[in-house]
Amino acid sequence: MVSSTKFKALSGALMLTAAGMALAPAASAEDTIKVGILHSLSGTMAISETTLKDVMLMLIDEQNKKGGLLGKKLEAVVVDPASDWPLFAEKAKQLLEVDKVAAVFGCWTSVSRKSVLPVFEQDNGILFYPVQYEGEESSKNVFYTGAAPNQQAIPAVDYLMKEEGVERWVLEGTDYVYPRTTNKILEAYLKAKGVKPDDIMVNYTPFGFSDWQTEVSKIKEFGGAGKKTAVVSTVNGDANVPFYKELGNQGVKATDIPVVAFSVGEEELAGLDTKPLVGHLAAWNYFMSGETPENKAFIDKWHAFIKSDKRTTNDPMEAHYIGFNMWVKAVEMAGTTDTDAVADAMIGVSVPNLSGGYSAMLPNHHITKPVLIGEIQADGQLNTVWQTSGLVPGDEWSDYLEESKDLISDWRKPLSCGNFNVKTGKCGGEVATQ
Repeated sequence: MVSSTKFKALSGALMLTAAGMALAPAASAEDTIKVGILHSLSGTMAISETTLKDVMLMLIDEQNKKGGLLGKKLEAVVVDPASDWPLFAEKAKQLLEVDKVAAVFGCWTSVSRKSVLPVFEQDNGILFYPVQYEGEESSKNVFYTGAAPNQQAIPAVDYLMKEEGVERWVLEGTDYVYPRTTNKILEAYLKAKGVKPDDIMVNYTPFGFSDWQTEVSKIKEFGGAGKKTAVVSTVNGDANVPFYKELGNQGVKATDIPVVAFSVGEEELAGLDTKPLVGHLAAWNYFMSGETPENKAFIDKWHAFIKSDKRTTNDPMEAHYIGFNMWVKAVEMAGTTDTDAVADAMIGVSVPNLSGGYSAMLPNHHITKPVLIGEIQADGQLNTVWQTSGLVPGDEWSDYLEESKDLISDWRKPLSCGNFNVKTGKCGGEVATQ
């Protein structure tokens, strides 16, 4: 959870009102307001990202039926970066410089986000990033509507420790920045909780990895040491399909070695035979099975729009729902789509989430979210077995890494800093000398 020092620095966001925000110059006189959609529609990440393109089209269509925004219709500009990380940067540049979009909703992997980040900062564009990530970043041009580690990874480990009695840990991930940084945080956290290094096994495989027989055998062997063992999975994309199939093939049951996934939700499970996976876990901030009026209405609209009652919803879709509604509200408050005016107006904006309650945008450009642990069911849905009592503020800089434990982000003026050191009182993350 967020430390008290950091939380005090963030909590002021919830006190802001539209009255205190200066209006920027009026929006351009073009016929439409263009909205960029930057998600992979082909390649290894299409299994996860295509549905995010679809939900953005739904949200834009729904807003247009309400009369659009600032008296104009919204126009979706869809590009396909094709799971190619350098291509993400090229497509982002196209959206901002050629298509002149007002905001972009996109990316899934952290490597894609890292690829486009310099483009958004150089061109002063706005990116809404809807997926859980490793933290250790805060940009004035990015709004992080997915979970930070303290809103997913840390609570999941706590649950396994307290409820399942887990003592040995397999940190299994795809080989890129999100799993590596998340696992670095989790290793530090586990060791702080008294877990011995010999009781932690870390392994990485490439994107699209399919030959899981040896890797799952290693997991089984590691779990046979007489201590309760769990797998914390940051495996991403279509590699999850053969991974879960091999778990089933080798009889890895949730009662023996539970797997908790951070990148597997209803969309990924829809392509699997889930019967052997019943009881394994996923940690998110939203499940399709949530029984709130808001969620029921969202699912009904989704099925009507997509013309199929078999299509699932998932956590990153909810993050886009939250982020899009926040953007609409901020644009209305600012009276313009100007980046700086909208970014200022975003801080403090609060909109309904689908799990119950309101999510708010904090000064660190992260939001408040509930944390849910769910068990995989035979029908591919996730049944909530644990959740936080309230909303958790996203912590951009981990309290468990020496290099970031004293850092906060606050994009309000006059501080306007993404890595302010609370010990040195300086922006830039300088480490205090002893």
